[in-house]
Amino acid sequence: MLAIALMLASGCAVAKGSTASSMVQPEQHAQPILLADASPQATPPATSSDSSPDEPFDPFAKSDVEGMEEYDPWEPLNTKFFEFNRQLDRWILKPVAKGYNFVVPNVVQVGVSNVFYNSRVTPRLLNNLFQGKFKGAGIEAGRFLINTTVGIGGFFDVAQRFNLTTPEEDTGQTLGFYGVKPGPYLMVPLLGPYTVRDLIGYGGDIVLNPIYWLIVPVMHNIDAIPTVVDVEEQAATYAISLAARATEIVNDRSLNLEKFQGVEESTLDLYAAVRNAYLQKRAKAIRE
Repeated sequence: MLAIALMLASGCAVAKGSTASSMVQPEQHAQPILLADASPQATPPATSSDSSPDEPFDPFAKSDVEGMEEYDPWEPLNTKFFEFNRQLDRWILKPVAKGYNFVVPNVVQVGVSNVFYNSRVTPRLLNNLFQGKFKGAGIEAGRFLINTTVGIGGFFDVAQRFNLTTPEEDTGQTLGFYGVKPGPYLMVPLLGPYTVRDLIGYGGDIVLNPIYWLIVPVMHNIDAIPTVVDVEEQAATYAISLAARATEIVNDRSLNLEKFQGVEESTLDLYAAVRNAYLQKRAKAIRE
């Protein structure tokens, strides 16, 4: 409890000492571009100090990030996966999200998204520490403590009212921080765009999240790790994990139904636009 109190105090001190212009709002609902060809990550808000917070990346603009290149040697295969994801979104995910949006009020959708974001605090906190961003780690600890208690399990983002906000850090950014090159760009079926480095980092984020230790069946054979589902009930374990992931995907797609509504029709080369925007976003995140 003392350690948590110290970390919370550290986070609050950082928040008080930061000005409004230097505080960056985290992308609390940021996910990989799952199936939607025009999701928010395709044209994310710029966070650098020389651009407006609400200004989206220009998908076709030349990057101002030194050293960034669109290395896409697997483009023929990537375009096929990209089209597969688009059609899956068009015929399955988007219709389901529309039905979900009709039934579930928007305030509940935002709360559900907050809960999932709050549950991923461990990878964010650890990656802040791995990069030597101790202030960011303190803010993450403070956010988690406040939102889990006062925010009822993270359903309400109470910490934001105290200006406890910090850019989201992940394992892919940590690898980039230590000089690991992004490698080839690739489009992953059902997930979306990555680089080889970021895909490895995505796996690292899963490993760093203790929630997966509780539900992944292979972890049940390790006596030192507690589980919420009995080892004999692996079917229930799979059902819990898949249902949670499906809910998160549909919920996030529902929240973004109205965004970038006409992107597909107005963009001549949608694949190139998504690739360029994704690489810009990742390069900026690592640089900052």
